[in-house]
Amino acid sequence: MRVVRRLVACGLALCAGLLVAASAAAQAPPLPGDIIADLERLHAQLQQGEHASVSQHARAQAQRLEGGNAADRWASALYHQLAAGAEAGAGRNEAAADHLRQARRTQEAPQTQRDRWLREEARLRLAVGETEEAVTLWLDWLERHDGSPDERWRLARALAELERWEEAAQWVERAMADDPAPGERRQALAATVFQRAGRGEQALARLEASLTAQAEPEAWRRAAALAHGAGDAQRAAALWEAGWRLGVLSGEEDLRKRIELNLAAGTPARAAEYLEAALADGALPDTLANRRLLARAWEEARDRERALGAWREVARLSGEGSDWRRLGLLAHAWGQVELARQAMQQAQHHGAEVDPRWLSTR
Repeated sequence: MRVVRRLVACGLALCAGLLVAASAAAQAPPLPGDIIADLERLHAQLQQGEHASVSQHARAQAQRLEGGNAADRWASALYHQLAAGAEAGAGRNEAAADHLRQARRTQEAPQTQRDRWLREEARLRLAVGETEEAVTLWLDWLERHDGSPDERWRLARALAELERWEEAAQWVERAMADDPAPGERRQALAATVFQRAGRGEQALARLEASLTAQAEPEAWRRAAALAHGAGDAQRAAALWEAGWRLGVLSGEEDLRKRIELNLAAGTPARAAEYLEAALADGALPDTLANRRLLARAWEEARDRERALGAWREVARLSGEGSDWRRLGLLAHAWGQVELARQAMQQAQHHGAEVDPRWLSTR
């Protein structure tokens, strides 16, 4: 029996650490001496890398013994284990998983050993893309075991692949209970899972926790978008500002978004200053659209002189009666009567419909 215990403990060292305690072997039916010798011989061959011969012989023995008495069925399970080790060592993970499934169905095998085979089969199923079956196996195993944070993260990721978002979110929470400061990849997974599960605040918190000067620009953009989508424009603008100052966010599109977020966050004067500087130094093209945005920003900031000047420039560049009319209305609201009259005259000249009373305003 000492040989069997050593075999069971070490026989699948090549199969990602399929270990079993000596006590498990002690709970199983005793094996005949010839079976013990054969198992040990196969174990030695497996350690030498003889995957094909071990797989072939172990498979044949497993099939021969599976219909016998209790000791035969326990031996059959051990042969399936050795066959799984050989198949995994040869890179045939699906075949290895199939052998483990056969082994764990053996009632004579102790429950602790069957659970180890179950966990390893789940890992192999996941490796070959059988995600749904792997998840079923993991959930079965975790009904009886706490599992490590790594195992909980692995299950959460698999559930996310299946788009079972709420279940994935629950396992992320369990993983983070013992892993409160996960790495960047896990933070990103948590953010995605929480977002898809409709837990926006938790998603944003995970994203924010992962934002550094080394984080990808897309992570900063996503965090700001999530905050903005949740109705917190000020938080979105603050995140964008931080990313910009760290140099993670840059370029024309990010600069324009910086301006737009400041407008949305209720800091239009800052948005206008950024835009004015960008137009002056060529960071943004001096287009009519950008001139309109500048005029709107100064208007929202209630900087009368700059807003009226900006709208006058927009109207001059566009030649559209509607722009002249907007300038006239704004000038009138701010008490610039003469400017309002002149703007309305230009609006009429450029085809806009204007009440004649505007034209005689003094």
